[in-house]
Amino acid sequence: MSFIKILFNNVFVKNILIAIVVITFALIATFVSLNIYTNHGEYYPVPDFRGLTQEQFSELIKEKGFRYNIIDSAHVDGFLPGAVIEQIPAPGSMVKENRNIHFTIKAIAPERVQIPNLIDYSLRNAKVILESYGLVTGELIYVPSEYRNLVLQQLYKGKPVEPGTVVLKGSVIDLHIGKGLSTERTNVPDLTALTLEEAQSYSVSVSLNVGAVIYDESVQTAEDSTAATIWQQQPSAETGERIPLGSSIDIWLSVDTAKVSYQ
Repeated sequence: MSFIKILFNNVFVKNILIAIVVITFALIATFVSLNIYTNHGEYYPVPDFRGLTQEQFSELIKEKGFRYNIIDSAHVDGFLPGAVIEQIPAPGSMVKENRNIHFTIKAIAPERVQIPNLIDYSLRNAKVILESYGLVTGELIYVPSEYRNLVLQQLYKGKPVEPGTVVLKGSVIDLHIGKGLSTERTNVPDLTALTLEEAQSYSVSVSLNVGAVIYDESVQTAEDSTAATIWQQQPSAETGERIPLGSSIDIWLSVDTAKVSYQ
């Protein structure tokens, strides 16, 4: 009997050969299955989700066959609350179907900041500090003090406020300022043709305040009040009057272009 016949008549060898064939087919079937399951070689571009809200991008995610995960939120200007600020992978990246896209979105809750300590700072430095915190310098109230232009007290909504108090970003902080031993006065600025916001900013820059704010009948909506400009003020800049630092100027505003232009 030849060696090959002896080999094939051996039960142990037959079992080994059968096992090799079965394993080979099992491996081939596994690789084919994995190739089908993972869509081997099929990649899709990642859309640009930036600026889209969750309601908008969730539909697009489903349409493209991806998944998503919100990993962080931040306060960034120029985006709607809940809109995508950043994404990973980046727009245009080629990925496989069912890939998880990670999003950083704009925080939905308003941003809050701590009120800094402004006591014993100069008025100039206090304004810079408030701006760096995203807060607004409000009314400047000059009080008797030997320390001229020094912040003596800080107020929020008319009441003294402690440093570290958490408020909404953009809140207005009023300041008590020492007026020193002098009786310094300044010229009345011309505020005509300015908006309320512009007038307030300019008045603070020259150590004055905006007093009464009066809108005429042409101002009907919130948009009107934002767009309205000053057509009259008291005291008037035309008189050449000099007033004490910290004084208030009353203003009248309108969206009537004829009235504003006349002035």
